[in-house]
Amino acid sequence: MTDMDINIHSSFLPHEDPEASLAFYRDLLGFEVRLDVGYEDMRWITIGPAGQPDTSIVLTPPAVDPGISDEERRVVAEMMAKGTFAAVVLSTPDLDALFEKVEASGADIMQEPLDQPYGVRDCAFRDPAGNTVRVQERR
Repeated sequence: MTDMDINIHSSFLPHEDPEASLAFYRDLLGFEVRLDVGYEDMRWITIGPAGQPDTSIVLTPPAVDPGISDEERRVVAEMMAKGTFAAVVLSTPDLDALFEKVEASGADIMQEPLDQPYGVRDCAFRDPAGNTVRVQERR
């Protein structure tokens, strides 16, 4: 087998409020909106970091797959409410500046910047849907 040229293109995070998600990811974190697709009362919003057109996050309505049962939808809703359903790890060269901006926005802070025993400095907070956003400092 030869080496494969594989990149992460898109990851998915659930959202329940498109405008709150846009305010968080676009306005607060500075992500670009790449695609905004609506169908009935749902919206799929593709965002990504400026200057990185090949890397995206799709903010998607939770549990809309027709193969998901009502019980599974209930569990997803409960997990989202607890902030245990989905997460993303980002990186930045200036963790403290980003953290100050996020904290000033009123976001739910989970962890202030901290030097971890496994060699990274990071912080964590929740987005408007309750997803965990962990940010590591690039060194």
